[in-house]
Amino acid sequence: MKTLRNGLSFLVCLALLSACTGSMSKGQLTKLLEENPDILTNAIKKNPGPISEAMAFAQMEQRRTQAADQAKKMEEEREKYFKDPLKPYLGPEQAYRGAKDAKITVVEYTDFECPFCSRGANTMAEIKNKYPDKVRVTVKHLPLPFHGQAMISAQYYEAIRIQSPESALDFHDKLFASQDKLRADGEKHLKTLAGAYKGKVDMAKLAKDIKSDAVAKKIKADVEEANKFEFRGTPAFLVNGVPIRGALPAEEFAKVIDRQLGKG
Repeated sequence: MKTLRNGLSFLVCLALLSACTGSMSKGQLTKLLEENPDILTNAIKKNPGPISEAMAFAQMEQRRTQAADQAKKMEEEREKYFKDPLKPYLGPEQAYRGAKDAKITVVEYTDFECPFCSRGANTMAEIKNKYPDKVRVTVKHLPLPFHGQAMISAQYYEAIRIQSPESALDFHDKLFASQDKLRADGEKHLKTLAGAYKGKVDMAKLAKDIKSDAVAKKIKADVEEANKFEFRGTPAFLVNGVPIRGALPAEEFAKVIDRQLGKG
């Protein structure tokens, strides 16, 4: 950030000097400032207000340009995958929220400790409300290594899912709604949440399944698939094979869904 500000200071002063000495070229001004750095220092000291404003404007323009470039890149990527969508594995072990015959399947690659994933989960709830019969959502795992509770949380989700997919989806929602407790209490909080499903979930079997090879293989397959699709961060989504990266607002998902439904 300091380097950026220094660079912007130089460019701002260069622009100011250019306005005052219209006959000098950029190269001449650059040479002048390099040979006489006191000009730059004194200009900043004597004009802190205008230069700060100019720097703030330059930073704002830089962010605007970067955002426009990112949006363009995202649109270009989407066009590619509208034509040739990615194909996730959707086996019988997946738990779905929504109609089995829904035209749109959203795969949510998530990390239960990630705050952005919590926002992404809320967005999925919005999408389900907007498209109750046309969209189904399923969860896959991408626990990031620097989140200490992410892997064990994924293990609990899958162990619950083996016995009760409905309970696993409810666990997903309750866990995202209580991330502060997850960070503070770790597995103790997971056990508390899981205990609410007694009657639907056998707790002894759950304890074994958490550390089972079946659960480990399921999570490993999810991670490998996410890596194959070049998802490096969370949350990430596939909307009928079209990738959406990050906790974007529901409107961005609606654009893709409406087009896939023939509305866009």
